[in-house]
Amino acid sequence: KLYACSGQPCRTIFDLSKLEAENKGIEAQMSAPDFWKDPKAAGETSAKFDMNRKMIEAITEMELVMGELEEKKDADELLERATELGDWLESQTLFNGAHDDASAVMMFHVGTGGVDAADFCNMLLSMYLQYAKNQGWKTEIVDSSSTDEGGLKSATVRVEGYRAYGYLKAEAGVHRLIRISPFNAQGLRQTSFALVEVLPDLPDADVEIKDEDLKIETYRASGHGGQSVNTTDSAVRITHIPTNTVVAIQNERSQGQNKEMAMRILKSKLAVLEEERRANEARSMKAATSSGDFGQQIRTYTLHPYQQVKDHRSGYDTSQVQEVLKNGQLGEIIMSVLTTMRMQEGDISN
Repeated sequence: KLYACSGQPCRTIFDLSKLEAENKGIEAQMSAPDFWKDPKAAGETSAKFDMNRKMIEAITEMELVMGELEEKKDADELLERATELGDWLESQTLFNGAHDDASAVMMFHVGTGGVDAADFCNMLLSMYLQYAKNQGWKTEIVDSSSTDEGGLKSATVRVEGYRAYGYLKAEAGVHRLIRISPFNAQGLRQTSFALVEVLPDLPDADVEIKDEDLKIETYRASGHGGQSVNTTDSAVRITHIPTNTVVAIQNERSQGQNKEMAMRILKSKLAVLEEERRANEARSMKAATSSGDFGQQIRTYTLHPYQQVKDHRSGYDTSQVQEVLKNGQLGEIIMSVLTTMRMQEGDISN
């Protein structure tokens, strides 16, 4: 079976001449003496160049393979290669949203379930940090808050990498864990919940915010950063009063840096909310805001009485729970969700 993105149709979905022209322009940028003056921007540009190059190579090879297939040369082997190329090219059509190429901001919130939920929230944070590492992305925990028992109450993480948001937006929502509680002396089964929000990291978001609409608070940080973090009011919490949107940052080196990061994330969040309002396409853009309650979960991780991870949107399931939770093996799950989103909406664009 060949996908629609094979041979000539690929030139429609991926305009080869446009890709080649775009890469020629990027190549000129990369040859400039000051290209690496801004390492982050340079890295993103380089990643875009590499992705374009891969698509150009795949389309070119696909056309060669299809030509040989028409001549019926080594049909089985050629058909297998054409299918592989078609699969990969097809997957790239999932990333045509306005912010899909951007880095991401992930926010973790403990849901119902007491100490088990706080522990689960920490498990999710570790899972996504490992997934990001597997993808070659950089991560930075810019805010975190622990419970008295040691679990995670909340955390904010920047995930820097090409298309981080395009992939991770599939993870926004309520996650559920079912297991025998390690915190219960009776060894009872416990269900717990955690909420994950996902935003595109938009450092240049064009959002107008009035000073009178902001409530800015400073307080003593308690997260990473050394002894000085605990002796100065360096942490910053900003509330956008009209939307009741709250962003708290404490892990930067100074109060000014914390405020700058909080405003950056706040603008990204407000930009997403405004785009949702205008486009009324919450499914494709939404940073999940529902409460961490039973019945609203997007995915369930079951450790007892059997081993299973099941996504309730795509129907994808696997018994390799530890591979998912411990090793961050989320690729197949995420792709299944993105594909389902496109099928349901006809277009995964933002």
